[in-house]
Amino acid sequence: MTDFRARLLRCFGLVFPDLSEAETLHASRASLARWDSLATITLMAVLEEEFGVAPEPEELADLESFDLILAYLEARHAES
Repeated sequence: MTDFRARLLRCFGLVFPDLSEAETLHASRASLARWDSLATITLMAVLEEEFGVAPEPEELADLESFDLILAYLEARHAES
């Protein structure tokens, strides 16, 4: 079984290197001022590289927290 949580933590660490693990687990666009549109694009590129998934532009608005991204990745894996 793939450990999506650990892999996603690494991805967030590349985009937001100054966050602790606890901060990352609770990270959201609302809680991180530096999670702007550029950070979103960067994070999505890292996710595509790590997980081989590229969210559609209309899905990006829903991927606004660590938990929501994790749920998205797990759902995409279950579909395949």
